Amino acid sequence: MKFGVVTFPGSNCDQDMIYILEKVLNQEVVSLWHKERDLKGVDMVVLPGGFSFGDYLRSGAIAKFSPIMDDVVAHAKKGAYVLGICNGFQMLTETGLLDGALLHNNNQKFICKNVHLKPISNNAAITKGLDHSVAYSVPIAHGEGRYHAADETISELEQNDQILFKYCDSNGLDSMEHNPNGSLLNIAGVTNTAKNVFGMMPHPERSSDPILNNSDGAKLFESLLKYC
Repeated sequence: MKFGVVTFPGSNCDQDMIYILEKVLNQEVVSLWHKERDLKGVDMVVLPGGFSFGDYLRSGAIAKFSPIMDDVVAHAKKGAYVLGICNGFQMLTETGLLDGALLHNNNQKFICKNVHLKPISNNAAITKGLDHSVAYSVPIAHGEGRYHAADETISELEQNDQILFKYCDSNGLDSMEHNPNGSLLNIAGVTNTAKNVFGMMPHPERSSDPILNNSDGAKLFESLLKYC
């Protein structure tokens, strides 16, 4: 599978993502600059984490105007795959490729720590290959990760199997007690109705290398590779 990882001014997880995809998962990867208008024939576009354009206005609000985003949106709308992690997830909501918005954490602080995720969707490629009875350890690092949407949208996400992950405890119990940012329904990631666009706040690329003593994140990528 050929991946394209986009770099914006302020991206800081692009090289981590490239390393995991190329060196750990043995996939073909190309770097894409935000001012380019060529996706170079990739199968999946990855919008990485970081602080694109300094997170001015709202996180991802300026990045959505980068030239390459027109092509990313077109790529997604023709049914091809897009993955947004953290700041990339924020870009996906800003462009309307995913429903909802990412608001400031309810404690108004930047949070960087390991959390546990419970896979929810049975049909999305990123969760389909996971054990839904297992809690996966994946780190977060964000100040604006509180998922919010209108009640009607939340209902549609549930009905259409669009919730990818929920924050939970080490036993897989999702509750506000183990919700780090106040997201509605403990939501940590969502997909679109076509299930070709995936967004999540936690960073699986930071828990995919055995040298870090945590390979849980690699299982998410392995599921993508198997079912995309």
